[in-house]
Amino acid sequence: MFYSLKSKKAALKIQNAEAEARAILEKSKKQAEEHKKVRLLEAENEAHRRKNELDKEFKQRNSEIQRLERRLIQREENLDKKLENVEQKERFLQTREQEIAKLKEDLQLVHEQHVAELSRLAGVTAEEAKSMLLKSLEQEIRHEKALLIRKIETETKQDTERRCRELIVTAIQRYVADHTAESTVSVVQLPSDEMKGRIIGREGRNVRMLEQLTGIDLIIDDTPEVVIISGFDPVRREIARMTLEKLILDGRIHPARIEEMVEKAQKEVDNKIREAGEEACLETGVTGLHPDIIRLLGQLRYRTSYSQNVLRHSIEVAFLASTIAAELGLNIEKAKRAGLLHDIGKAVSAEVEGPHAVIGGTILSKYNEDPDVIHGVAGHHYDEEPRNAYPILIATADAISASRPGARRESVDKYIKRLEKLEKVANSFEGVQKCFAIQAGREVRIIVSPDKIDDATTWELARNVSKRIEEELEYPGQIKVTVIRETRAIEYAK
Repeated sequence: MFYSLKSKKAALKIQNAEAEARAILEKSKKQAEEHKKVRLLEAENEAHRRKNELDKEFKQRNSEIQRLERRLIQREENLDKKLENVEQKERFLQTREQEIAKLKEDLQLVHEQHVAELSRLAGVTAEEAKSMLLKSLEQEIRHEKALLIRKIETETKQDTERRCRELIVTAIQRYVADHTAESTVSVVQLPSDEMKGRIIGREGRNVRMLEQLTGIDLIIDDTPEVVIISGFDPVRREIARMTLEKLILDGRIHPARIEEMVEKAQKEVDNKIREAGEEACLETGVTGLHPDIIRLLGQLRYRTSYSQNVLRHSIEVAFLASTIAAELGLNIEKAKRAGLLHDIGKAVSAEVEGPHAVIGGTILSKYNEDPDVIHGVAGHHYDEEPRNAYPILIATADAISASRPGARRESVDKYIKRLEKLEKVANSFEGVQKCFAIQAGREVRIIVSPDKIDDATTWELARNVSKRIEEELEYPGQIKVTVIRETRAIEYAK
């Protein structure tokens, strides 16, 4: 009984559980159905939306394709039209080429007929006529070339001369120097004519000793109370002058005393050389020179170039070079230094072989001078090819100083040789009748044959002569070349 009741309860629970499970299952199925319907609805909505977007994109692309198709069709039509135009132009050009070819044939035929007719009338062949025409054209071109050269040179010279004139005038105005021509003789005044005999000595031993020790010539003539010291070496001449003056003041004149006085005079001259170099550096404001360079610079005090004192000339060149350098925007100190030292090679030119400019550059390089200064010194006579403006600057200042009126003078023999060589260069050109060197060789006037040289060619001749003079002659300043052509028509009335 108990077990049956328990079985009934268990069976009832099972029935209730199964009923509840079926209820839950039914509920789950309903929820799944509802969820499925919702998902299907969302999927349908999403598919519908995507379909609308794709339709819209398709329409846009379809319209773009249609637009591109229309453009392509339009371009094809334009290309067809252009191709048709090109074909028309080609047909037209072919027609024109045929016409031109026919015209060329006709012109060639007419040209041959004219040439034959002209040859018959002129009595010359076509080749001869061509040669004559080419010769005429050549003469015309040469004439035009000479005129063009004349025009360009005139314009260039005007501009260059104006600027150079301004620079040179400015430099000269800012530095004015006196010029005293150096002589090769010195005069010593005597207290009386009795002193001449004491200077000569017994059998002339005093004179011979003095001349032997100093290397100069002592001229004792009838000139009252005067002894002339002659010699080309200014240093030796100065030593002899000082020695003679000391002997006259001392009164004791004999070979031993002469030797002693010569030694003292040499020491005094050495001191004067050093002082002269220092004074030159102080005057120009150039500092930092080696003592050996200062000594060589001082030796230039006793050297001359065409009677111009080389030291005073160097100082003047230093000032002129610095002035021009300031106008041109160059380094003033380098220009002044190179100007002062540009002739330093003349102090040893008798001992070392070579041009004094190159010698000067070599000396300065030993003492580690500035490369621009060395190049300016070594190249101021164009012994070196100029690599910058300093050699040309120093050459310009050197020429200005040398060409000042009264600055230099040369011997008659050298003067005559220079004039003869100048005239020889001018006479070497074809068409020259006569030439004359005038104004101390600073100008050459050339008279040409009017039947060989025309007016335009005179400018070309003047240019060629000036170039030849620059290549073959050495001269200070510049030389003016004047070509004169004269045509005279003469007739007699009878």
